[in-house]
Amino acid sequence: MSILRELVQDIPVPRMARVKQTFDESKLDDVVETLSQELEKVKDMVKPGAEIALAVGSRGTDALVDITRATVQFLIDLGAKPFIVPSMGSHGGATGPGQKAVLEHLGVTEESVGAEIRSSMEVIKIGELPNGLPVYIDKYASKADGIVVINRVKPHTAFRGKVESGIMKMISIGLGKQKGAEACHQLGFKHMAEHVPAMAKMTIEKMPILFGIATVENAFDKVARIEVLRANEIEEKEPELLDLAKKLLPKIFVDQIDVLVIDQIGKNISGDGMDPNITGRYPTPYAHGGPDVTKMIVLDLTPQTEGNANGVGTADFTTQRLVDKMDREATYANGLTSTVVGPTHISTAMPTDKAAIQAAIKTCNILDFSKVKMVRILDTLHVGEIEVSETLLDYVKEHPNMEQVSDLYEIPFNEDGNLR
Repeated sequence: MSILRELVQDIPVPRMARVKQTFDESKLDDVVETLSQELEKVKDMVKPGAEIALAVGSRGTDALVDITRATVQFLIDLGAKPFIVPSMGSHGGATGPGQKAVLEHLGVTEESVGAEIRSSMEVIKIGELPNGLPVYIDKYASKADGIVVINRVKPHTAFRGKVESGIMKMISIGLGKQKGAEACHQLGFKHMAEHVPAMAKMTIEKMPILFGIATVENAFDKVARIEVLRANEIEEKEPELLDLAKKLLPKIFVDQIDVLVIDQIGKNISGDGMDPNITGRYPTPYAHGGPDVTKMIVLDLTPQTEGNANGVGTADFTTQRLVDKMDREATYANGLTSTVVGPTHISTAMPTDKAAIQAAIKTCNILDFSKVKMVRILDTLHVGEIEVSETLLDYVKEHPNMEQVSDLYEIPFNEDGNLR
């Protein structure tokens, strides 16, 4: 037996129960129909024969394929010639083929949306902020007659501001590719709340940005609102959508957690692998919110993340299985671009899932390990149903947004000590 297994072998793993969490489930009945109505407001901006770059990002956005396809068809019907530009900063390993592959993983292909995908990391510099930071835009987009941006509006994971993740960030960082993302991050997240909108405003002034398509999702990742914003409306109206997104944000209703177990992380879940707004673990001191978690574990990577393990460093423990799946170049490229390298570190890797959970319990600084307050989630996109340890069941009974939906059970490990 390895010394790691030996040190934790006697730590008890608590029995768990499934718990349903209740959130506002309001959503659009027909996303495409609502989008079609919104697009009517900007028909005058589309000229016949115009080549229009449609900026599509790497976030796991509900109905992304449907929204993209409907927008492509809207532009074609008006006589325009749309094409897709992957707009995701340094994601996809900071390569053209890699970014196209990210879109394909999300279902956005030339066949599924009816438009060519032009993917390159080439950019042009369009200016500088007063402090000297350069502003870039994708070369293909720069040559288009018009640019349309699609993105979900949501709270950022590393800073707070009037605008965070949304249309303006897609313009400044997504369309800026690796060099744009690097420039925006260069002076750190302390200044992102001013740099993101400043870079976006310069791009809107100098490039033919036509409009943005902004979605806000409910706690179950379904579109609750979709709005089409003309370029001159984006700065004013995006903060209102961000306020709505924060109200609809899902959460773990347990405020103090000894051990948080997360089955999987990945870039398709969050740019940080897991959303710190859910876990309460942020990569910088410039964001806040969420539960107080003493020890956190991530067990595995999603297939869609293709080895990018960004975020594993914000956990205390992981598994050797996850480490073996890591694409270190793709992971480290994230930190080199964002300038925040903590999330790309490798947390303490234990040989099995059970050993990782036992290690977290052993180190969570409580006297009686059998009374550990433990919560387990699949990932930060899915917290409508969670698992909680026996000690938390009295808390669950008293909480208006929580309901126990199973009896207590032992966590099902196989003979190797991994989750079945």
